[in-house]
Amino acid sequence: MTSLDDLPIRDDLRGRAPYGAPQKSVPVALNVNENTHPIPEAVAHDIVARVAAAILQLNRYPDREFTDLRRAFAGYLGHSLDESNIWAANGSNEVLQHVLQAFGGPGRTALGFAPTYSMYGLLSAGTGTEWIGAPRDAEFELTPETAVAAVREHDPDIVILCAPNNPTGTPLSIETITAVADAARGIVVVDEAYHEFADPGTPSALTLLEDRPRLVVSRTMSKAFAFAGARVGYLAADPAVVDALRLVRLPYHLSALTQAAALGALAHSDQMLAMVDEIRGQRERIVAELDRLGFHAYRSGANFVLFGGVDDPHAVFEALLERGILIRDIGLPGCLRVTAGTETETTAFLEAIAAFAPASVV
Repeated sequence: MTSLDDLPIRDDLRGRAPYGAPQKSVPVALNVNENTHPIPEAVAHDIVARVAAAILQLNRYPDREFTDLRRAFAGYLGHSLDESNIWAANGSNEVLQHVLQAFGGPGRTALGFAPTYSMYGLLSAGTGTEWIGAPRDAEFELTPETAVAAVREHDPDIVILCAPNNPTGTPLSIETITAVADAARGIVVVDEAYHEFADPGTPSALTLLEDRPRLVVSRTMSKAFAFAGARVGYLAADPAVVDALRLVRLPYHLSALTQAAALGALAHSDQMLAMVDEIRGQRERIVAELDRLGFHAYRSGANFVLFGGVDDPHAVFEALLERGILIRDIGLPGCLRVTAGTETETTAFLEAIAAFAPASVV
């Protein structure tokens, strides 16, 4: 039987593993940072009606420029943006892939701060871009001084900042983002996939876009919008950046069905985001209880919590899985990660993890 090693695959892809997280049918799935709350029924009916109308036109190609959707995203984001500032694709991963295709490539580098989202390195490899993982500060934080020092040392063509960071949940200050944007000569991408879960009043990198034509802010509908299955991501940037992305996108890359579904969700953004406060509350509940049990919950501005103090992460992961609770072993020593789900899901996780509390806790 032919194996991958037998094929004439690119040398720089040999030995790499594809992105993946366990996909198992369990009562409590808290491993991939989804919004576990269902879409409101009335909103779902409207989305279905819009998709049904689009189906009647599937004999025709969709709007290649997805103008209505870009206009809707601009309205949702505010900050005086319009459709010329917006790009979208099939999930924020494809949005980032477009950025790397346009501004990365052979002989170019992309810089991030490890540990961070593993897809950054995979997307860089797929586009022939050299990935550089610079270190973070203690507790997975990232100060302006540390970030700027790495930018000056490596002089990358692209910098990717995850704000808040995945997989650690660490918030990223606007001061750090500003310092990097002002220090870097190339494109700076601020991945705000989890921004809606940040503490109220947390400024977005969108506030920095004016007069910074090489700054890009990416978002997704997968998390706060509970729209992971629809695969819709987007970014805001200078119109010239958007023009550059047109050079690398596939023709008609956003289907008519995707556009219709996303427009339906955006038309009901208030209802779609109504559960964000509840999720934030469950996150804080998880942090408080894990700390009480003797684990170490790291600071989080996302819809998940990374916690340390786990003697054998893989064994605990498997033991929880046997109880029907799926969380994430991300490979960080002594750490596991759990998504903040519904109150019922959170309760199930907290009751189960208590059995593995550090021995010093009675």
